[in-house]
Amino acid sequence: MTVNLGLPAEPAPILAPRRTTRPLMVGNVGVGGDHPISVQSMTNTKTHDINATLQQIAELTAAGCDIVRVACPRQEDADALPIIAKKSQLPVIADIHFQPRYIFAAIDAGCAAVRVNPGNIKEFDGRVKEVAKAAGDAGIPIRIGVNGGSLDKRLLEKYGKATPEALVESALWEASLFEEHGFGDIAISVKHSDPVTMVQAYRQLSEKCDYPLHLGVTEAGPAFQGTVKSSVAFGALLSQGIGDTIRVSLSAPPIEEVKVGDMILQSLNLRPRKLDIVSCPSCGRAQVDVYKLAEEVTAALDGLDAPLRVAVMGCVVNGPGEARDADLGVASGNGKGQIFVKGKVIKTVPESQIVETLVEEAARIAEEMGESGGAPEVSVP
Repeated sequence: MTVNLGLPAEPAPILAPRRTTRPLMVGNVGVGGDHPISVQSMTNTKTHDINATLQQIAELTAAGCDIVRVACPRQEDADALPIIAKKSQLPVIADIHFQPRYIFAAIDAGCAAVRVNPGNIKEFDGRVKEVAKAAGDAGIPIRIGVNGGSLDKRLLEKYGKATPEALVESALWEASLFEEHGFGDIAISVKHSDPVTMVQAYRQLSEKCDYPLHLGVTEAGPAFQGTVKSSVAFGALLSQGIGDTIRVSLSAPPIEEVKVGDMILQSLNLRPRKLDIVSCPSCGRAQVDVYKLAEEVTAALDGLDAPLRVAVMGCVVNGPGEARDADLGVASGNGKGQIFVKGKVIKTVPESQIVETLVEEAARIAEEMGESGGAPEVSVP
């Protein structure tokens, strides 16, 4: 018989439709409107080290990043922007704090967008007219990035701390200043290190404007803690259709941010699924070292860019069922493993050959998918 592999014919279900937002373009990447939710990251190199920055951007490109942000705290960083913007494979957003002159330098350099933090840019409100004209003439958007750690002092005095209401009021006030000067190509972020505050802020903001929203839990923490915080917060918002572009902020290499962000979107069916490895958590029923087996399979299939669901199971209770539901899987026990392809056992191999066999089958299926331009039909006994 033949079994059809790959993505289902029907669109994958989502938890809620996206809220309607005005679209804008960040370089060649659409944000808001009907554009897919994009994943961003930020380089951690010194921007004036052009070679190191471009190398990291190349790595982020390979990891699937859509938009990259670079810091511009000094004149030497601003001086490097023209080369970086020109040679980067990704649209470059210049991240501006403190000095408004760097906003104009970034626009002149050809950056795809500029992120401004009104709370810590000197006399920013008085420069909005100039910024709006320069950005409008260049045809690039502005992201108003309000941050709980650097909220405008006037709002801190009013609210006492960075409450959701304070974050939202700050963002909408700054947006209104741009709108007064005829500039509406705006995205907004209202980040906070506390996921609950952050979620409340974005929910309130989404009810009061149609600007595309950039989601982020700022200073989320080390890899494990930051991944959990970001996943919880993003999941709460994205499941309600809130969010047009995301950045997972981790105290980890930027590539890890992209991997987590991509997986969050895939898990919510907001981005086409790629390789999805399902493995059991292990228990007293396990007849194989599931931890080791899952790690070996994950490492061996790293880099396989195909929409395959691979199940690695360690016992006869849930193993066969999970393996049958996957495109490819193994149910292990008694020193051997049953290899499944789309619900059918194609062979039984010794435990020592499980990883090798799964890799061979995954490569074969991925190759056939590539040759056919879609889901192949694989013959199984």
